[in-house]
Amino acid sequence: MLTRLLALSRYFTIVAVIGILLASIALLMYEALVVVTALGTVVNTAGSGEISSKLAKMLAIGVIEAVDIFLIAIVAHMIGLGLYRLFVDPELPLPAWLKIRDLDDLKNNLVSSVIAVLSVLFLREAVGWDGERDVLRFGGALAMVIGVLTLYLVAKGRKD
Repeated sequence: MLTRLLALSRYFTIVAVIGILLASIALLMYEALVVVTALGTVVNTAGSGEISSKLAKMLAIGVIEAVDIFLIAIVAHMIGLGLYRLFVDPELPLPAWLKIRDLDDLKNNLVSSVIAVLSVLFLREAVGWDGERDVLRFGGALAMVIGVLTLYLVAKGRKD
């Protein structure tokens, strides 16, 4: 009886899966709205003949920020799908590139995605650099974090 109850408890993970997937969808929709609004502003500004290098730089930064937010939403979606596959339905069809056989696979996907998000974060700072912020220190700190995460992935790969 207790064994059966414990086996069924894995379905409580569905609460986390639904929460993560809803958050991912909300983030995707919100950022899509931000992008559409920003494009409308650019079109209106371009129509008035006020195109400047400052506006182009702001647009580039906005696009990079959108990519960053979309990446985070996609990572959340991948985590939700992975948790569902691990705890609820191991037969859930996933794309060939999203191999999740165990929790380590899910963690490796998350770490790889964090590296991509941190790289985009640095790109945003580098493009928006105005000479006042210390981009070198920021980049160095991110490089150290990315290096440690890469070492983690390499060490995990050697154990498998």
